[in-house]
Parts: sequence; structure tokens; C-alpha cells
Amino acid sequence: MPSANYRSLLRTPGAAAFFLPASLGRVGVAMTGLSIVWLVHSRTGTFGSAGLVSGGFAVAEALGAPQLARLVDRFGQTRVLPPALLAHALAVALLLALVAADAPDPLLALGGALAGAGVPQLGAMSAARWAALLRTDRAAELPTAFALESLSNAVSYLVGPMAVSALAAAGHPAVGTVLAASLSVAGGLVLATRRGTAPTPRCGGATGPAPRTGGTTGPARADRSSLGGAVFLLMGLNLALGVYFGALQVSVTAFVVEHGAPGAATPVFAVSNGSGLLAGWLYGSRRRRTTPPVQLLAATGALTLGTLLLTVGSPLGLGAVVVLTGAAIPPLLVPFPLLTEAAVHRSVLTQAFSWLGSASAAGSAAAAAASGWVIDSLGARGGFALTAAAATAMAAQSLAGLRLLSAPKP
Repeated sequence: MPSANYRSLLRTPGAAAFFLPASLGRVGVAMTGLSIVWLVHSRTGTFGSAGLVSGGFAVAEALGAPQLARLVDRFGQTRVLPPALLAHALAVALLLALVAADAPDPLLALGGALAGAGVPQLGAMSAARWAALLRTDRAAELPTAFALESLSNAVSYLVGPMAVSALAAAGHPAVGTVLAASLSVAGGLVLATRRGTAPTPRCGGATGPAPRTGGTTGPARADRSSLGGAVFLLMGLNLALGVYFGALQVSVTAFVVEHGAPGAATPVFAVSNGSGLLAGWLYGSRRRRTTPPVQLLAATGALTLGTLLLTVGSPLGLGAVVVLTGAAIPPLLVPFPLLTEAAVHRSVLTQAFSWLGSASAAGSAAAAAASGWVIDSLGARGGFALTAAAATAMAAQSLAGLRLLSAPKP
């Protein structure tokens, strides 16, 4: 059966014990940004204030995530997660108090930034655990493990925003924010207690001293290689991917509004997410003979071709096209952690994963602003042109970096 590979992974001793709480926590992480928008808007009545606070949250998360991951790589997940989660919970409580007190926008933005700086990077930590668990004698199963991570992330960003929106529509935006923080903290705390599968930190600790490999492959080399060569290329790819997602969301919304069917945005996004989930499940359940760099090149090429069809004449036609583009996303996402794991020293793996996520977040935030300006000037077709440009940039980077990404691990 196609799901047999997933079942065998989760039956690995200790795997389900870290994957399930990390997945639960990721639902909370996926809820947090949107919950802040609803929370602030419900109190101030303006999306300007809500955007300012959520923007501060997003920027702080993008900048803080790699720094938190660096501490995790150095001291270990089980030591860093508890204080980081406490700081995040206190920051969210502070933001709730500021909103309740009708604090001015600058203070609200500061509260949002503090909450964003402490967001637990549970996805990166879970991926690092899979790499540590499988890299020795089961490395061939890493693509399936990372496909499972991709599915978990997709489900989180499908379920989380829906839950937040439902609570806000029912008149309880603060409950959405509290629930988001509760899920993040609870999932992270349970993850921190799963010591047996935690990667070995560079500075040792509860899980033992960091291994010494000698020569130039130790921690000093690891620090230098964490952001060198292939990882810079992967960050560029993730930046372009963030632009793609950010521009696509705004462009689809503008397209259906232009065609007098604003309600069509929800089903269009739903079929895109659904095709992506199905493609990701199938992708992870099959063994592939091609290498990850070749898979990445094929996926970016297919996505580029799909974006050329986005300027269709009706919302129904758009729905058909996003089924194709949505299906191209999982084969694009899964090679990222595979190539990262192959490019950096294991002692900085969490940090490298987090840098990719920060690059994607930065691209998405920039695209949300840029696509709005382009759409105001050229209409939805201009927004789709930005989407196609981002996909083309990914394909070009994949082709240009094919040799670099295929190089052996330093």
C-alpha cells in the first residue's frame, strides 16, 4: 500500500513520540500570525494597525528563528526549548494585555515583535530529528520522512488559519490567539521531553558530548559551512518560493474579484491545497531513481510552465490550473531538506533549516506588498506575471546550481 512507508517510519522507535507533538505545535505556529491580525483588528477596527503588528511579528520571527536554531544546535533542543517557549508565552500574554489596554500602535507592534522572536521552530527541530534518526543505516528513507514533514506542515497551514477564522467570526479573536500559543507551547514542551531522539548538541549536555570528526569537519568548519555554497543557493530558491506564494495569494484574490466572484477564492485555494496534499502523499510513498537536484530542477520547471497558464479567463479555469501548480509544490519542497542535510555539518542542521524558512518568509512578505502595487497598476494579470517571474527564477537557480547541489558533502 502507498502508506506503508509512512507507517514504517512512524513505527521506528521514538519517531511518533517526537513527530506527533511537533505536528500539534505546528498547528499553533500556523495560527499565530493570522490570530494576531484578527485580535488587533477586533480592538482597533483598522487593518492598518493589524498589519503593522503582524508585520512586526513576521519580521521578528524571520530574524529570530535562525538565532534560536543556533542555540538549539549548540546546546540541544531539550535545554533551549523550555525557556524559549516560556518567553514566547509571556510575549503573547503581554500582547493580549496591550490590546486589552488599547495601547498605541508602536507598543502593539513591539508586543508583536516580541511574540514573533520567540516562535518555536518545531518544523526545523522535527526535521533535524529525522535526519539524526535515519542518516546512519536508513538514509534512503529520508525523502519519505521529509515528505511526511511537508504533509504535516501543509495540514497545519490548512487547519490552523481555518480555526482562527472560525473563532474570530464567532466573536472570540482572543481565544484564537490563546489557543495558538497553547498548542505551540504544549507541542514544544512534549517535544523537549523526548530526549532519546534529540540530535547531539555541539556543546554536549544531557545527550552526551558532541562527536569529534577531526580535521576541518568539526564545529568550526560547521559554523562556516552552515551558510556557504549550497545553502546560500537554497536560501535564494526559498526566497523566490516565498515570492511565488505571496504573489499567488494576492493575485488569485484580485482575479476572482475582477470577475465578480469573490467567494470563489476559498474553493480555489482549497483545490490547490488539496492537490498539493495528495501529490505530497504520493511523492513520499514512492522511491525515486533521480537525485534530489534533478528532482528540484524538474519540479521548478513544471511549476514555471504551470504559472504560464494562470492568466485563464474564468475562476473555474483558474481552479483547474491551480490543481496543476499545487501538485508541483511537494516535489519542490521535499528536496530542500534533503539537499540541506547533504550540504552542511550535522551540528548546524537546525540552523540551516531555519535560514531556509526565514528566506521563504521574507520573500512572501515582500511579495504581498509588491504584488498589491503591481495589481493596482496592471490588474490581476500583473500579479500573475510576478508569480511566473518567481517560478522562472527558481528554475533558473536550480539549473545554474545543479553542479553545486550535486557536490559531495564537505
